[in-house]
This record gives sequence, C-alpha cells and structure tokens, in this order.
Amino acid sequence: MVALSEQTLGTAQGRLFQTSEKLAARPFLKWAGGKSRLLPELRRYLPKQGYARYIEPFLGGGAFFFDLAPESAILGDSNPELINCYEAVRDEPDNVLGALSELRVTERDYYRIRSWEPRKLTRTVRAARLIYLNKTCFNGVYRVNKDGQFNTPFGKYDEKLSLVDPVNLHATSRALGRAELICGDYREVLAVSRADDFVYLDPPYLPVSQFADFKRYTKEFFYEGDHEKLAAEFGRLARLGCHALLSNSFHKKIATLYSAHTQRTVLVPRFVNCKGTGRGSVTELLISNYLPET
Repeated sequence: MVALSEQTLGTAQGRLFQTSEKLAARPFLKWAGGKSRLLPELRRYLPKQGYARYIEPFLGGGAFFFDLAPESAILGDSNPELINCYEAVRDEPDNVLGALSELRVTERDYYRIRSWEPRKLTRTVRAARLIYLNKTCFNGVYRVNKDGQFNTPFGKYDEKLSLVDPVNLHATSRALGRAELICGDYREVLAVSRADDFVYLDPPYLPVSQFADFKRYTKEFFYEGDHEKLAAEFGRLARLGCHALLSNSFHKKIATLYSAHTQRTVLVPRFVNCKGTGRGSVTELLISNYLPET
C-alpha cells in the first residue's frame, strides 16, 4: 500500500474524508455504549494523586483513553478486528487512509466489502474494512453472529458520508503510540495491573430491559455470571492498590455486587436505538474504590 499525504487524500476522496483543525485525539469509530457523552463525569473520577499507568480492558471506541491521552497505557479488547484496527492506525495511519480511499460507499459495495474474510486481508486493508463498515452500517452498531461474522445491514448512506478525518486519525495514531494493545479476555489485561494504576472498566452492560442487547459485540456473550466474576476482580484491584472505576447500567444486581464501593448515578443521553422513540436519557452507575471529586 502506497502512503498518501493528507492533501492527496483530500483531493482524491473528496467528502469521504472531512478534515478538522482540532488536534486533540477523539474516537474515529462509532461504538455502541461509547463514552463520549459521559466524559465530563468520568473526568471527575481521575485519581487526585495521579496514577502510574492507564489500563482499559474493554476498550471499544476508546473515548476516555483518547480524552486523557495518558503517557503510558495498556489497552485491551476481546474483539480481534478492533485491536487489529488500532494496531494498524497506530503503526501505519497513512496506509490505512490509502486503503480507505479505495472503498466506495454504495449498497452493493457495502455487501461486497462485508463479505471479505478479514483473516485473508492485509492488516491495513482489514483495518480500513472495519472503519468502512462501522461508518456505513445501520446505526453504526458492530454486531456479529455466532460464527463471529459481521452481520449488520447497510445504513442507506451515500458518498457524502465522511469515513474518516485524516488529522484526527493521525492524532489517534500518536496517542496509541504510547499504549500497549492486547487482544484477549479482560482478565488477561488486568493480570498486569499493579498498585497506583488507574483502571477503567466499561463491560457490556447488564441489560435493564428485554430489548437491550450489546452482548453481540464478539461471538462470545457477556452473561450475568460474568458480571459476578468482574465484581470479584474489581475487589482484587482494590486490594492491590489500583484506582478502579467501573461504569454499568443502573441495575439492582450491579448495585448489590458493588455495595462495598462508592456508587453514583448519572444521566446519559442514548442514541443507539432502531426506533427514535427509544432514544433519550438513561440512568447509569459509576462505581469506584475511592472517593471522586464532588
């Protein structure tokens, strides 16, 4: 893949690459349960005395990580497509942009690109495929079937859609350059934690209604028993001396599991819903093993 300059990309791809002047990194993927709207609250939970490393084992769109831009971070996720994408953006942002510039936004092309077998692609084309599908699929929802195949339908977009902001992609590349990326279970990521680390946990939320389903983020689901195991791991982090912060749904089960820790409810806008009437604000829980700023 030939590296392309941002000026060349802007000429070649037109509106598909909208460039901003903002230099601070922000998520380049839309992600169900993303934390961009929660950032003002999350910032209040930064450890007052500072921290050694930032650790996030349920990375998703990475809104909190990109907002903090820590000097040292360990980031993990169980989604291999996501981790590959972050690694490619970190190491070869120009080649990812070049691969994106070759993809057309039409319904026919969408299903053709969706059918590609990721493991047969180069790392940068694989990353470009994920960004493309994420930006052009219905509601931006990353969903896979039991075989791990992406199965979200086309979102009825056209070539006026912006796939990526090259300036921001380079900013995220620089931020990711200070991070170690791990593809695996959250326990594998947390195994390297030590005293004075700041650990942010944003697991698939425990559903509060029969229609809530963000579990199909990978082919493995995150069940109620997994939340119990995560609560035990949260206790271990507290005993280890980590600053641990967790977000989850406002659910009696979650409140009970973390009853020994500090809890606060927050109201968060919700935009991912197939029906407009299902959008609005939801109550969530923020849980920490230390006292946040008031």
